[in-house]
Amino acid sequence: MALRLQPGAAMTFLRDARLGVRLLWRNPGFTTIALVTLALGVAANTAIFTVVYATLLAPLPYEEADRLVVVWSRVKDLRNATAGGDYVEWARRVQSFDALHAWSDRRVSLAAIGESPDQVPARIVTPGFLTTHGFKMIAGRDFAGEEGVAGNDQAVVLTHRMWQTRFGGDASIIGRPVRVDGKPHTVVGVLAPGIADRLERDLFLPLALRPDQLNHDFHWLMVLGRLKPDVTLAQANAEMIAIAKQLADLHPKSNTGWSASVEPLKNSFLGRNLIATLWLLLGAVGFVLLIACANVANLLLARGAARQREMAVRAALGASRRRLFVQLLTESLVLAAAGGMLGLALATFLMDGVLALVPPATLPSEADLRVNVPVLMFTFGVSLLSGVMFGSAPASQIKRLNVNDVLKDAGRGTIGGGRHWLRRAFVISEFALALTLLAGAGLALASLVKLATVDLGLRTTGLLTFSVSVPIDRLKTGERIERFYRELIEKAREIPGVSAASVSNWMPVIGVSYGRPFIVEGRPVSSSSQRASARFNMVTPEYFNTFGIPMQRGRAFTEQDTATSARVAIVNEAFVRQHLSGLDPLKQRVILDDLIPGVEGLGPSVAWQIVGVYPTVRNAGPRNDFPEIDVPFAQSPWPDATVALRISKGDPQTIRTSAAKIVQSLDPDLPIADVKTMDQRLHDTMAFDRFQAVLFGAFAIVALVLAALGIYGVMSFTVAQRTHEIGLRLALGASRHQVLQQILREGLITASIGIALGSIGAYLVGRAMRGILFGVGAIDPTAFSVVAALLLGASMLACIIPALRAASVDPMTALRDG
Repeated sequence: MALRLQPGAAMTFLRDARLGVRLLWRNPGFTTIALVTLALGVAANTAIFTVVYATLLAPLPYEEADRLVVVWSRVKDLRNATAGGDYVEWARRVQSFDALHAWSDRRVSLAAIGESPDQVPARIVTPGFLTTHGFKMIAGRDFAGEEGVAGNDQAVVLTHRMWQTRFGGDASIIGRPVRVDGKPHTVVGVLAPGIADRLERDLFLPLALRPDQLNHDFHWLMVLGRLKPDVTLAQANAEMIAIAKQLADLHPKSNTGWSASVEPLKNSFLGRNLIATLWLLLGAVGFVLLIACANVANLLLARGAARQREMAVRAALGASRRRLFVQLLTESLVLAAAGGMLGLALATFLMDGVLALVPPATLPSEADLRVNVPVLMFTFGVSLLSGVMFGSAPASQIKRLNVNDVLKDAGRGTIGGGRHWLRRAFVISEFALALTLLAGAGLALASLVKLATVDLGLRTTGLLTFSVSVPIDRLKTGERIERFYRELIEKAREIPGVSAASVSNWMPVIGVSYGRPFIVEGRPVSSSSQRASARFNMVTPEYFNTFGIPMQRGRAFTEQDTATSARVAIVNEAFVRQHLSGLDPLKQRVILDDLIPGVEGLGPSVAWQIVGVYPTVRNAGPRNDFPEIDVPFAQSPWPDATVALRISKGDPQTIRTSAAKIVQSLDPDLPIADVKTMDQRLHDTMAFDRFQAVLFGAFAIVALVLAALGIYGVMSFTVAQRTHEIGLRLALGASRHQVLQQILREGLITASIGIALGSIGAYLVGRAMRGILFGVGAIDPTAFSVVAALLLGASMLACIIPALRAASVDPMTALRDG
């Protein structure tokens, strides 16, 4: 039987609500303070929940998105990309999917016919990928099946953003040619505005697997699938594991030890640090809301003390305690509703600030960061819960209302007695929560400082870096690749001010993407999947000098390390520590499968003699120094590379134009991209850490201010309620200094209890944050001491004004008015 709100109850509620609105209107000072306090708490929660919901909870914006999955290759319980041959076999054998598509990302040069090219990020996809993924077309079509065949793949689909910004929204773009990597491609489609525009890709190209790419040992493809309606994730996983075992039996050399897994597309690419940070931020703003509720509860308790005579009169006239309780709770809900609406309006501005701090490419492209129905429901629920939380305590005081005493004594009382323990409990909880937040913010800031001061192992100043992405068929042989980059370096050295120049596939700080399996000669493994892995970088001889990386042992590369000379390698200290412990590294050789330029496949195994060791270099941002193997670029050339130029003095950006002209002189279809100084790259790598520190710090400051206001309110109310008592003490001979000391002592004792309790919360938050911060433990003594002192200082400042007011009481006036 459905429950119905009785008409009489509805009318009573509306009458109580109207009375609540009138009372709030008649007390603008109280109302303003309460509304602003609530709005801060609600706005912070709404803004962060919007990010959490859009990132972690909201369904993907595709049709039947729950059927979209990512299929991973797995080795040693780690997810990995997929080899071209494995993907083709998966697609041929699997029965659990309506469709299975592959994709890969790379940068290409793009230009309209007759225009100069720009380097843009592109996604290469199998025909049908866009349709399976759920992208809609505003014009044209998805790639046709025949365009996924090598030689017929000169087609392109533009995102709506690229169509508007690069081609001016030209409606006749379909069927027109554009140049991609110097070759004409026909525009066959333009994606509809929306989700595709949030991707970091500007266009799509068809993936046409060449025969040399149909191997089982070069893992470079990502795979997207759409499950059949009647297939579960567990069934798809079981089938893919069985297929992986079949492939291992057919190709034991490459596939032994490899398996597969199927995971939902949703959140499949989110890092654990991001997920943990978002939940911690939601917890932080939850603390802010609790502090706000405690503050408002204290305001209502103070207001309730002033209304005791009113409540007593109503009780004497026949109003039941339940009726008075409902009235006060309804007034609190009205206040909460008003605070929620104000908080929702404030949240829209706060969201802009949060989004401005979020580093690019941190949140998933599907994240729709706007206020929607779930966010509105969350805000409504938070506001309602807040009203109940801060309204219940004052309303519950009605149960202990002594009508006779109140009517005779007009409600006079003292804050120091047991009847006001609740107000002090609220302040203690505020300080405990504020310390917990401040400690978390202190850890985030300490982590950021340590990251900024960590020894990177190289000189970042005076370095300009950029990337060059050469099309696969432009430089087909290793000899041509090596000659192209050798000429580039020679011309770059002629730029005035350039003191050193180098080419490498990757560089320090931004990280090395190639993870290459290897074995140390003399240490065979049972199968290829059991090989250890290290970062792999191909560098020219000037690389170490350009970046200011010294040799710890052995030698650097020289011009004599050519394609025809003995294969040599240099490893970092982390490699020696992890893989060559107890051995002389300069007497060891590492064996790796050779890389063949222009071929997504591995060549024969080659032994590289270690000739040098360099000290720790943070090769993946300030946090990490992974094991790395560096080889001469001439002995393992690759078309895509990064260039670093060191200038002797001045701003490295001044040579940007000269560097671009050099590359253009070597190939007019090759624009440079991602031009940044090394200091800028270092700044970018710490963007997420700054995001954490700023947000935790901002919410902690709000908590600090609210806690200080809370103790100020309590102490002010104490002085107001104890005016008669203070006047009596002064008349009996107490000094004003003693009164001042007593009020300050009471306030500081209250704050100190809160700080003591908050240290427990600070430890627990520190343990939760330890995994996402750098170089800090659960408790950082320096950071904790600073925030505890800050909170204690804020409480002292908040107590001074009430204490001075108490000390200035005129005894005669206080006794006469009492």
